[in-house]
Amino acid sequence: MLDFCRVKHLEKLQEESTWYKARQLKLEDMKSPRRTTLCFMIIVIVSSQATLNLNFESIVYPSLLREHELAGEDPVRQKRAVAVSRPAAQEFTVDVEVSFEDASFLELSKAYLNNRSFPVQGDDTDPATNILSIEVTTVCRPTGNETWCSCEKGYKWPQERCLHNLTCQGHDGSPSGHHCSCLKGLPPKGPFCQLQGADITLRMSVRLNVGFQEELRNSSSALYRSYKTDLETAFREGYSILPGFKLVTVTEFRPGSVVVVYEVTTSAASPELMRRANEQVTQNLNQTYKMDSSSFQVTYSNETKFSITPEIILEGDTVTLMCENEVLSSNVSWQHVETGFDIQNSSRFSIYTYVLNNMTSVSRLTIYNITQDDAGEYICKLTLDIFEYGSRKKIDVTSIQILASEDLKVMCDNNPVSLSCCSEMTVNWSQVEWKQEGTINIPGSPETDTDSGCSRYTLTADGTQCPSGLSGTTVVYTCEFISAHGARGSKDIKVTFTSVANLKITPDPISVSEGQSFSIKCISDVSNYDEVYWNTSAGIKIYKRFYTTRRYPNGAESVLTVKTSTREWNGTYHCIFRYKNSYSVMAKDVTVHPLPLEPDIMVDPLEAVIPCTSSRHIKCCIEEDRDYKVIFQAGSSSFPAAKEVNGKQVCYKHHFVANSISCPENMDVFCHITNTANNSVRSPSMKLNLVPGENVTCQDPIIGVGEPGKVIQKLCQFSNVPRIPGSPIGGIITYRCVGSQWKVKKNNCISAPINTLLQLAEALMKSPSQDAKLPSYLKNLSISTNQVKLEVNSFPGSLGAIINILDLLSTVPTQVNSEMMMHVLATVNVILGKPILNTWMTSQQQKTNQSSQLLHSVERFSRALQSEDSTISQPNVQMKSMVIKSGHPKSYTKSFVFLDSDLWGNVTINECQLEHLQPDSFIVTVAFPTLKTILAQDVPGKTFANSLVMTTIVSQNITTPFRISMTFKNNNPSGGVPRCVFWNFNLANHTGGWDSSGCYVKEVTEDSVSCSCDHLTSFSILMSPDSPDPDSLLKILLDIISYIGLCFSILSLAACLAVEAVVWKSVTKNRTSSMRHICIVNIAASLLVADVWFIVAAAIHNYRYPLNQTACVAATFFVHFSYLSVFFWMLTLGLMLFYRLVFILHDTSKSIQKAIAFSLGYGCPLVISVITVGATQPREVYTRKNACWLNWEDTKALLAFVIPALIIVVVNVTITVVVITKILRPSIGDKPSKQEKSSLFQITKSIGVLTPLLGLTWGFGLATVFQGSNAVFHIVFTLLNAFQGLFILLFGCLWDQKVQEALLNKFSLSRWSSQHSKSTSLGSSTPVFSMSSPISRRFNNLFGKTGTYNVSTPEITSSSLENTSSAYSLLN
Repeated sequence: MLDFCRVKHLEKLQEESTWYKARQLKLEDMKSPRRTTLCFMIIVIVSSQATLNLNFESIVYPSLLREHELAGEDPVRQKRAVAVSRPAAQEFTVDVEVSFEDASFLELSKAYLNNRSFPVQGDDTDPATNILSIEVTTVCRPTGNETWCSCEKGYKWPQERCLHNLTCQGHDGSPSGHHCSCLKGLPPKGPFCQLQGADITLRMSVRLNVGFQEELRNSSSALYRSYKTDLETAFREGYSILPGFKLVTVTEFRPGSVVVVYEVTTSAASPELMRRANEQVTQNLNQTYKMDSSSFQVTYSNETKFSITPEIILEGDTVTLMCENEVLSSNVSWQHVETGFDIQNSSRFSIYTYVLNNMTSVSRLTIYNITQDDAGEYICKLTLDIFEYGSRKKIDVTSIQILASEDLKVMCDNNPVSLSCCSEMTVNWSQVEWKQEGTINIPGSPETDTDSGCSRYTLTADGTQCPSGLSGTTVVYTCEFISAHGARGSKDIKVTFTSVANLKITPDPISVSEGQSFSIKCISDVSNYDEVYWNTSAGIKIYKRFYTTRRYPNGAESVLTVKTSTREWNGTYHCIFRYKNSYSVMAKDVTVHPLPLEPDIMVDPLEAVIPCTSSRHIKCCIEEDRDYKVIFQAGSSSFPAAKEVNGKQVCYKHHFVANSISCPENMDVFCHITNTANNSVRSPSMKLNLVPGENVTCQDPIIGVGEPGKVIQKLCQFSNVPRIPGSPIGGIITYRCVGSQWKVKKNNCISAPINTLLQLAEALMKSPSQDAKLPSYLKNLSISTNQVKLEVNSFPGSLGAIINILDLLSTVPTQVNSEMMMHVLATVNVILGKPILNTWMTSQQQKTNQSSQLLHSVERFSRALQSEDSTISQPNVQMKSMVIKSGHPKSYTKSFVFLDSDLWGNVTINECQLEHLQPDSFIVTVAFPTLKTILAQDVPGKTFANSLVMTTIVSQNITTPFRISMTFKNNNPSGGVPRCVFWNFNLANHTGGWDSSGCYVKEVTEDSVSCSCDHLTSFSILMSPDSPDPDSLLKILLDIISYIGLCFSILSLAACLAVEAVVWKSVTKNRTSSMRHICIVNIAASLLVADVWFIVAAAIHNYRYPLNQTACVAATFFVHFSYLSVFFWMLTLGLMLFYRLVFILHDTSKSIQKAIAFSLGYGCPLVISVITVGATQPREVYTRKNACWLNWEDTKALLAFVIPALIIVVVNVTITVVVITKILRPSIGDKPSKQEKSSLFQITKSIGVLTPLLGLTWGFGLATVFQGSNAVFHIVFTLLNAFQGLFILLFGCLWDQKVQEALLNKFSLSRWSSQHSKSTSLGSSTPVFSMSSPISRRFNNLFGKTGTYNVSTPEITSSSLENTSSAYSLLN
């Protein structure tokens, strides 16, 4: 017999944390055949402040039991520990199981407990524990071969026990629908009988076959509240039949279709009652909800035990997932949450479900050869009727990572070598296996440490195992780790075995002088090696370009060859064959005797004219003082030399006398320098031209003498070029004899710092360690170039020297890092700067290919770049690069933006092209914004680059077509047809030129031009504008028209100003006439200044470069200001006309009118011009690149002239049309006199003629901009623009009747008298602008007024007289 009771105790903890454990004691077997037992369960309620020790089997239920259950913990099966940080009373409910062999003890125990008074205080051993109550809950008695368990009064079995266990037939007399009271068999792990009336909460769900709406997620929405209210009403009506029903609550809605989740609180719920209740719910709910009566489900989540084997899962393991539940059912399903599919039996998945001991349902899922895709959360679900029991667990799959030794190269010298493999994770590996694969068999001995997860394989190779014929053979050793559950992980180690090499070297001694060549041969009897190199006795490696290495079947050889030796080569050199860490070395001594190299010998003169009766000093100079023997030689004659030391420079001189040689004659003179080793070098030649001397006109103590037209060259070091004393400048300067003076024809002098760098670069090319010295040299080059950039104009040869330096150095490196490339581009940035563009122009005029040479040098440096993705940005050059990664490389897309030049472009190479490149290859793009202006043009002035020049290089050679796409900014969208081109270095006799082969235009928009090419190099776009060719007949005709027209215009404007000066007093007697002539004078003066500056601007520009940038900016400013003044004075004249004819009653003083006129005529143009130059000149984009005029391509600065001019033309034309229309349309009753009409016509004629002329010129100018415009537009535009001054003289001045009368009066007395009388008579007549006059009424009509107004008085006031005079003057 088995009885259960529940013990409840309250515990107060001490200040120290005290742990309480409940432990189960093993009792006697209830089913022992030798005795019959009676067991019962009691409840003990205890309070304690000290350790609780119970000497019987106990199971502790803390008062927080519900919280543990919600957390998914099993309080019965697991050991419990409670820790509290401070003293607090705590209540425990303890289930105590007691067994009796005699059933009579049961009643005695019950009687004892019933008579016991509570609480029971603790004894001396545990004074802090109080027992509050003890009650018997469950009694189990043996009945035949079975054990029947029943609940005591007031207790009942939990609902799940009634569902899952067999009830006692005939004993369970509880009415139908009520809880069971007797069960067969004791539940092995609880729960046991519970108090009657204890509420249970069932978590349930049901599906509505309606569409889910997002509002159901929002608990505050109207739809959510409506659903909740209707459903809870139906649930309450349906579940009210359950015993002890309390409430039902809808907790959430989930999609699919609509899943309603709710909780039902009741005291009992049998399956039959639940089915009936669910039917009631379906019937009570509105049918529009479409509740699925078969979808009711009760979910339990803590009834299933879920285990996974092994705990650490490796890829390839066989994994077992086990689900156990006391619910007896075979309806078990498995689901992988990540994929969302139910798992079925297959080749990799196996599901086996069975019932264990008729008490537990067991389901096992086996996953074979598990992978990363199998990782995630798995759900095991057991279904019984409407009750569902589920549990889920997540598994992680770890990939096997094996760390192994790097690939080795082993010398067969009988020394042991160890290979090692280690697992990154701590796993109990079952075994580690080593295997080898190769043409030779060299076994080893393994040693495995399972604790550390490492295994070592030691092998020893001798000469018999790897003979010389098999030297270099590679054997692959594989270590494989095997887990206890079948996972395998391996790693390969490649071991290359080689033999020891024996070397032989050139036996003869090597002794040479500087400038001579030598070679050393080193031979090995072993053909297999990792590296062959040469170095000096100081350990410095020789640059690879100086030696070659060849491999033969039975050996190898390396030859060191020096074509031009320098004293740096003096020393001992080692030939080294390396294999792994084994070196075979042979040494050779080289003696290099000092001797100047031919390029280092400076001679003076290079060329000279010597009269037959005169003499000349000749000399050879070097930069060191050595014991050399020097003689001068001319043909078969030789001359002695005198030594002269000047600081570091040593010169050998000879006074050459012409009469000692036949005259006239041309001869070459050399100096021979011989060293102590009896080796000699000959200097560059000195060309002496012996002449009679009668025609010599040019004489200079430094340059020499010459005949008219004679051209000679001279080293800048020995010329009269200004320089700092002691600074050896370089280069050659060319003089021409003009009259009696030597004039510089060509200056290629190199500044001292750059000349020193050039000499160092030439020496570096001959140095044995040039690659080691290159980084520091490039740094010094960039610093020096930046320091002397302002001297380039004084030393034009410096530009060419820097380009030659870059060209030389670009052939040196096999690898360039990002720092070296940064110094290269810093140097390029300086020489491509705008201050040096004039020097570039000189270089182009001399037909050099320096721009192409520079571009080629940058390409070579870019091809040698070895760096991670990098970006270098300078104002005049930008570089971006990318490394091709293995696998699937991403597309190459790089963008370049130059704000100062307002240029941009981008380069794109798609993934398909990059897949053919080797991993770790480099793609480099360099963009130049200013290089386009200095690269040679196909036809000067006809085809020109109008974009960035972008060079794209790949570090490996490409033999197949390679597609590249580029986009350039279109700076001239309406100026021509774009062409996509690349720079072909092979054109023009290998000087380079633009070529469009393999390139085509993909798309042209207003902002950009897209190109595609099938090869890599330097790209740009060309524009072919429709402007006339500089050498064409049309261009010559336009130039002639322009200059003739401007001359006429300037003369006409000067004449206009002279006429105005003559007639000024006669035509400015009233206020309005005075203002009119002030406007005419200022128009003429402004246009005269504009024409003069226009000629100046044309003179300082040569179609390609401004000769003086500052002068070009000044000319552009004054032309802009002057032309704007012309238009604004025209505006002033038009506004004055409108004012005097419309606002006739408004009176403004003459001083105010002048102030307004001059502010408008000069103030506004000045403000616009200053703002334009201030906003654009700091960025050097104020003027155009090919003209001294406002920039359009970069900043649209031209709009600062076009917009005001066009607005003024429109305003003046509008004023003219309105005034003429209103004045020539008389009002009713008006009879305008002939004088009124002619006067009115005079002023409107002036505005109507001048303004359209100005507008038409620019109208034709706009027409010439459009592509394909006819040559007529160019001619008409030039004619109208050039003869503007003549039009102003004719229409604005001479057509004025008052001017004509004033001129006649000035030069004819009788005519003057007649005109004077006429003027006086007219001046005393009735005022034409009185309000009663017909003309006044016409102007009133402008404002919508009609009728006749008489506001004048019999007496004429001074004001009315002034208005009358003003109106008269205005009309004339």
